[in-house]
Amino acid sequence: MELLKISAVSYLNTIPFVYGIQRSGLLKDYRLDLYIPSLCAEKLKNGVVDVALIPVGALNDLVSFEFITDYCIGAVSTVKTVLLLSHKPLHEITEIGLDYDSRTSVQLVKVLAKYQWKIAPAWKNLMPGQASQDPGMEAIVAIGDKTFGLVKKYPYCYDLAEEWIRLTSLPFVFAVWVTTKKLPESLQNDLNSALEYGVGHIKETLEFFKDKLPAEEDCQSYLEKNISYTFDERKKEGLALFLKYLQNNTK
Repeated sequence: MELLKISAVSYLNTIPFVYGIQRSGLLKDYRLDLYIPSLCAEKLKNGVVDVALIPVGALNDLVSFEFITDYCIGAVSTVKTVLLLSHKPLHEITEIGLDYDSRTSVQLVKVLAKYQWKIAPAWKNLMPGQASQDPGMEAIVAIGDKTFGLVKKYPYCYDLAEEWIRLTSLPFVFAVWVTTKKLPESLQNDLNSALEYGVGHIKETLEFFKDKLPAEEDCQSYLEKNISYTFDERKKEGLALFLKYLQNNTK
């Protein structure tokens, strides 16, 4: 393979991966592009890239795939950037707007509504960028860096990772590194080592990207305490259960 084409999510929680890929020196011939989660999945599905960090809700769209690294975007407690924001308490909500940027969070909130909260709201798909503002709805699902500012505008905030853990007693995995191709083992090892390097150098990552960070946030605390990067057995168990919920919801 002459050039390894990689896509990753363009959010704060991904920058340790980006730093590792760009600064570890372990990957030589590659191209890295950053997108919102839904586009990462689309690029991989259409063969535009060889490897992608994709939202787990898109896994069932792939004919075949392989988990390619020991790393993911996961949470073992509050994740802080995948939220249900509301002007009303949970059991008074009748309509929820759904963030355009990630299908996984949309699927997760529907699982939680049915099995955890026991509510049946109407669902409304928001337009691109609409979740960044208050669209005048009772509640919205919002993900990513925009939540840092949005959370102040709503009196009720429900962290979807925390709610999942309450339901299942398992971690939640939001995105995983996947390939649909057979890649050389040496290349897989290099990518894995590059990601390991990035996750192990959070402070250096933040210094490198300091001009692009949200000024109002404690980014180091967020990356170290809210995001859990190791794709371990407990996270794999949580992922398998989530995919099972999705299958049951579509029957």
